[in-house]
Amino acid sequence: MNLLTVGSFLAFTSIVALISYLKTRSDDYESTEGYFLGGRSLTAGVIAGSLLLTNLSTEQIIGLNGISFKEGVICMAWETIASITMVILALYFLPRYLKSGLTTIPQFLEDRFDSSIRTLANVLFLCGYVFVLLPIVLYSGALGISGIFEIPQAFNISTQQSVWICVFGIGIIGSIYAIFGGLKAVAVSDTINGIGLLIGGLVIPYCGLSLIGDGSVIEGFATLKQLNPEKFNAIGKPTDSVPFSTIFTGMLLVNMFYWCTNQVIVQRVLAARNLKEGQKGVLLAGAIKLLSPTIAVLPGIIAFHLYGDVIEKSDLAYPILVKKVLPAPLVGFFAAVLVGAILSSFNSTLNSASTLFSIGIYKKYINPSAAEKNVVLSGKFFCSFLAIVSMFVAPLIAYAPHGLFGYLQEVNGCYTIPILTVILVGFTNDRVPSFAAKLGLAFGSLLYIVCSFILDLEIHFLHLMFLIFMCNTLLMLIITYFYPMDQPWTHVYTKQVDIKPWKYAVPAGIGICAVTITNYLYFSPMSYIWYLPVMLYALYLLVYSSLSRKVKLTDEQNKISKLKQPLDSPGAS
Repeated sequence: MNLLTVGSFLAFTSIVALISYLKTRSDDYESTEGYFLGGRSLTAGVIAGSLLLTNLSTEQIIGLNGISFKEGVICMAWETIASITMVILALYFLPRYLKSGLTTIPQFLEDRFDSSIRTLANVLFLCGYVFVLLPIVLYSGALGISGIFEIPQAFNISTQQSVWICVFGIGIIGSIYAIFGGLKAVAVSDTINGIGLLIGGLVIPYCGLSLIGDGSVIEGFATLKQLNPEKFNAIGKPTDSVPFSTIFTGMLLVNMFYWCTNQVIVQRVLAARNLKEGQKGVLLAGAIKLLSPTIAVLPGIIAFHLYGDVIEKSDLAYPILVKKVLPAPLVGFFAAVLVGAILSSFNSTLNSASTLFSIGIYKKYINPSAAEKNVVLSGKFFCSFLAIVSMFVAPLIAYAPHGLFGYLQEVNGCYTIPILTVILVGFTNDRVPSFAAKLGLAFGSLLYIVCSFILDLEIHFLHLMFLIFMCNTLLMLIITYFYPMDQPWTHVYTKQVDIKPWKYAVPAGIGICAVTITNYLYFSPMSYIWYLPVMLYALYLLVYSSLSRKVKLTDEQNKISKLKQPLDSPGAS
């Protein structure tokens, strides 16, 4: 274990902790809005940094590079499609969320339907966090740290023992951040670590390509493509882990759930100072996200080219590459950034889980008359409990048959698609009754579990998600046709924050979508050029719906302005 590596790691980690403390020491941590939403004060830069680092953690960096090590750029779909769904979040979902003044996503379900469906959604979210997301973050982080610092060799222990040690180390530190810092402390540290992760993440492929090209990055990339052409086909083969056709089915839905309805992600934008700052932050994160294939896909291909013969487990490709191509001081710096990314995802999930429990379960059912301080305290205790459970579950991920990233996405389908369906149908149809939403959640979850883990159907899990989404939607619409609500649901503006949109939101969204399509064209055989009209049509629908929403919102604002005019003012009637 190199002393320069350890020294630079400790130095950067200490600086981040100190800055986070100084920036947030005077904040309000006793009210629910102050602790869980940072006082609704986050600006665009903080939102973008927090979104990126909450998302781009070791399960993405190590997991996706592990897939690209085996299959190439086909897995970039997970990252590139994310940019499009972030545009959808900024233009469609975020204005509606901020209009409702939400603290949690299940809170919308209560406003739209009733309290029982909010409770059901809370339970689904919490089960997903404790048995899937939290253990995955801890395991992938432990795998990366163990490999970078060569802990098994340094202490003469097995890899599994090293993973257990790292899991508990990360879990304890992350719990301290989440329990004592609240959302704003997490967001501030995310922003600093996000800059470091972006720099360090780009340095690794740069050093790897320089090594291949004898000092020239351009020559290195040309050599990499020339000697490994099968790794640079974004269309891939039907037998790949992520067939190209899934982009138009479950891939889009999974990304839409994650970026548009997942409490861990959406809680950052719910804390925005106003809609304008929220949209700028989300779209800035979406633009930076376009670089993520360079960070989360390309290094895996470089590792295959350089060390493909000696790397037995694909999930170890990224840690080995980092150790081989970076100088010792930079290894420590990047390890600190990586730990920051791990902690970000871990404590962000803990913070969101405690939010769901405190507001949706404790305050509602256990102690309805609880003071704000006690609600926050209940969240801290629940946060501690979740952390302990997830630390014991995490090392078991090593036995997952499809790798850690495949396990994450496949198991997540048990609750992601049902929740997404209910929210989308609830927004778009104002007559859907609560009975239809409850049945949609229960039916969707049960159908996915039966089809995926009991019947073991010969169909890709992303295609299966799309079919379940369609069945769920159809079921809810049929129920609505025969048993509609007596009165249509009205979306009330709570005036918690200003919902005036950013004037450049639509052009920025178009630019992000255009770059995404260009990336696919660059890595696609020309025989697949017929996909371009499909992508362009999807882009047209997105822009059209956004502009229509903007016109409708403007009309509503004009009507409100006229109603507010004094009776003796010119033009008043």
